[in-house]
Amino acid sequence: MKKNIAIIMGGYSSEYKISLTSGNVVFETLNKEKYNAYRIHIFKDKWVYVDTNDHEFPVDKNDFSIEVNGSKTTFDCVFNAIHGSPGEDGFMQGYFELLGIPHTSCAMYQASVTFNKRDCLSILKPYGIKTAESYYLNLGDTIDENAIIKKVGLPCFVKANKAGSSFGVSKVHKQDELQNAIDIAFKEDDEIIIESFLDGTEVSVGVIKYKGETKVLPITEIVSENDFFDYEAKYLGKSQEITPARLTPDQEQKVNAVAKKVYEILKMTGFSRSEYIFKDGEPYMLEMNTVPGLTKESILPQQAAAAGIALEDLFDNAIEEAMK
Repeated sequence: MKKNIAIIMGGYSSEYKISLTSGNVVFETLNKEKYNAYRIHIFKDKWVYVDTNDHEFPVDKNDFSIEVNGSKTTFDCVFNAIHGSPGEDGFMQGYFELLGIPHTSCAMYQASVTFNKRDCLSILKPYGIKTAESYYLNLGDTIDENAIIKKVGLPCFVKANKAGSSFGVSKVHKQDELQNAIDIAFKEDDEIIIESFLDGTEVSVGVIKYKGETKVLPITEIVSENDFFDYEAKYLGKSQEITPARLTPDQEQKVNAVAKKVYEILKMTGFSRSEYIFKDGEPYMLEMNTVPGLTKESILPQQAAAAGIALEDLFDNAIEEAMK
């Protein structure tokens, strides 16, 4: 019997348009012989099932079911394609775990920790994972520009602590640019992280649970046309994404080992994509995404293809792993 799969997409953050694209790719790609796929849009003002004619039917949040023409449908598994809140920060994970519905993303705690850049890096540092120098600010804190620059130097990066797709990120070259960058970051989040600039090769490493094993996918090198890997570079073609990355065997071995170690330290399941920059031949971790982009052009699907895993197999495996 075919399984009913809810593909959740949208969300409450600036990333909702990218999420809708990812979700639709999953919807179009899933094996129709094996699954009944349902597109579920999750927005602050509505949770709805959207059929192929774009008709909307409300979701019953009591049991995450839908009713269409008098017939009720419940779901065997949820495919999570929500980037940002509430799909990547633990809220949807906790909801589905309370309802006992399997889902393709990591567990609630792992989602919450990895979505919070500051907390994630703080957990990993004692395990020897290298990271940039950092300075934390919460909304309302006194801003001591001299103390910030003394700690992280110039240039530096100012980032929203809990945001993805490079929203709320600025590269600061001079002290008089710092306040504006902080203001931009606070528009996305009430916590920010300011990090030292690491000058080196940037790579993105996908790690997934594949057929029961932790699998590190071929590495992608990021070469941005812009000053850094910002929104334009990620989504508007202003970057080269080279898979496999042009690394030495030693660099490749080191970043593979670190990426796998991080995945296992955090007790991850499902998809993950982490960013690293090489400094003096060593990989420094920037962050981890647990609901990475899933369009055909996105980095993780490119990496899976380089590993010989077709998009349909990648998505099918995620569902199989979730339902074990």
